[in-house]
Amino acid sequence: MKVKIISDGSSDLPKEIIELLGIEIVPLFVHFGTEQYSSSELTAEQFYSKMKQADELPKTSSPSPYDFLKAYRNVPEGYDIVVIACSSGLSSTYNHAVMAKEMLIEEGYAGVIEVLDARTTSLGLGLIAYQAAKMAQAGAGAMDIIRTARQHIQDGATYFVLDTLENVIRGGRLDRVRGTVASMLNIKLLMRNSEEGKVEVIDKIRGSQNAIKKMMDKIGEARHDFGQAVVAIAHSNCEEKAKAVRDMLLQRYPFKDVVFGNMGPVIGTYAGEGAILIAH
Repeated sequence: MKVKIISDGSSDLPKEIIELLGIEIVPLFVHFGTEQYSSSELTAEQFYSKMKQADELPKTSSPSPYDFLKAYRNVPEGYDIVVIACSSGLSSTYNHAVMAKEMLIEEGYAGVIEVLDARTTSLGLGLIAYQAAKMAQAGAGAMDIIRTARQHIQDGATYFVLDTLENVIRGGRLDRVRGTVASMLNIKLLMRNSEEGKVEVIDKIRGSQNAIKKMMDKIGEARHDFGQAVVAIAHSNCEEKAKAVRDMLLQRYPFKDVVFGNMGPVIGTYAGEGAILIAH
């Protein structure tokens, strides 16, 4: 039985990968005041431009259960379905995907359908979907893909370094006085996805280069067989900086392949411009 991989608009996968591997993306929504945009209709460049001009930070909302149900119904007959969704600790997206699964089964769907909580987002989520889709394209069955994806969710990690604290201050996640002092001291936050799928600060480091080096150290702690492993690097509208980080990372660890892309609205709203994300 063939397998269709479905993910959501927070995965930040480049369009060419989505098309090449036939991944179905269910969009999230971005709200600038009364204006609403689908994550699939707003490019990363447009998003950051609008965010820079906006008086308030945008808000994001998850796809509805019906949005997922429509995607499930569009899967060709004879396919099993594996859904890899944004962390339930960050969004209701996963729960809505599960609700849609139950609705599809009630309609009489008899194939395998599994919804996995990635416990991460952005290209951390995208990397899991990418590897699942590569397996599906190579002819792997649903149960093998599910088992491998679950192992990746358990063993993988998503790290990112914020270049500016402005968005976490504006979003109320960091006290303005403390945030202003940290900014004056050039303090950068090194963050990662927690076991519960939330975002946690794991270190506060002075200087962007020091923070990025510390993030690379964390990647090395995973003890990969780097020659067989894939890494993901995402940036929030700072492509040249991210390419330099990619080159440094590959000099240090010889990963087999790199998935490279721009952070979209979900983490982009939180991180602000200039952030770098590395996921394995």
